[in-house]
Amino acid sequence: MTEVAEPFHMSLNAVSKHIRVLEASGVVERHRKGRDHILSINTRSLDEVDGWIERTRRYWEQRLDAMERLLRELKKDHKSGPKDRKHGSR
Repeated sequence: MTEVAEPFHMSLNAVSKHIRVLEASGVVERHRKGRDHILSINTRSLDEVDGWIERTRRYWEQRLDAMERLLRELKKDHKSGPKDRKHGSR
């Protein structure tokens, strides 16, 4: 833990709290070897995050593409001028 905390400008206690959050999320695994705590990254847990990001990206790309098509259609309709009205202008 001391080696992990060394490059950061925070207390060992603060780094330890961050590590516990990462452990709870499954990103970091801790093993004890005597008095030493050995930390390792569980990259499998990041696969779930990557999948979520990809699904969210696809969703928003589709939504934004649909909005772009709508805006282009509205712009095209606006440029073509007012529609003929049967009842005259109001």
